[in-house]
Amino acid sequence: MKARPAKGGGRWVAVPPERLQRWIDGFADRHGPFESTGDDHVVRLAAADGALAECHAPFPPLPQGAPRVATLVTHARAERLVGVVLVRLGGYAAGVFHGSRLIASKVDSRYVQGRTAAGGWSQQRFARRRQNQAGQTYQAAADTALRVLSPHLDGMAAVVFGGDRKAVDLMRAERRLAPLFALETEPFLTVPDPRLVVLQETPAQFRAVRIHVTDPP
Repeated sequence: MKARPAKGGGRWVAVPPERLQRWIDGFADRHGPFESTGDDHVVRLAAADGALAECHAPFPPLPQGAPRVATLVTHARAERLVGVVLVRLGGYAAGVFHGSRLIASKVDSRYVQGRTAAGGWSQQRFARRRQNQAGQTYQAAADTALRVLSPHLDGMAAVVFGGDRKAVDLMRAERRLAPLFALETEPFLTVPDPRLVVLQETPAQFRAVRIHVTDPP
């Protein structure tokens, strides 16, 4: 679990579902008894010493009716069918996970020329060539995402996108991908060039419970 400073104060912690109950128990040990409140997206733990932990549920909404903490833990640990699409300028990856297990995938790379400092017509021809190469990459990424994810869409809980935001936003205009974007869920996955090992590690991001912790005053 890595912590990072939060804008406006406090810190963010990403907790794996399997360790969530242990983390909550540790919060109580450190800060004393707490009261739980919240809604269908966030469970807030307000401790006796003034500490606050806002637990953001993955794949909201949370079911209602049961005790909030127990509901959050059970919800986070559920093994959902989730699609993942990663796109960057030079490559792409698509996968389907059941829980943390990758059950279908395709990863590929495309050569896209780097930028040049040349000017005049040479630079314009280069820019057009680079734009065409990027367009071919996004088209291939769309084809791959559909081929890998479509057979599982009926039972899929969500689709998580990642890589480069600009590349993903450009793909939104592709009408064939509308069923995938209809299932889009946060977080957006910040990853390096999509490779198989990168794809395999994404559950650590999309299954984690993000917790905003504010220490006692």
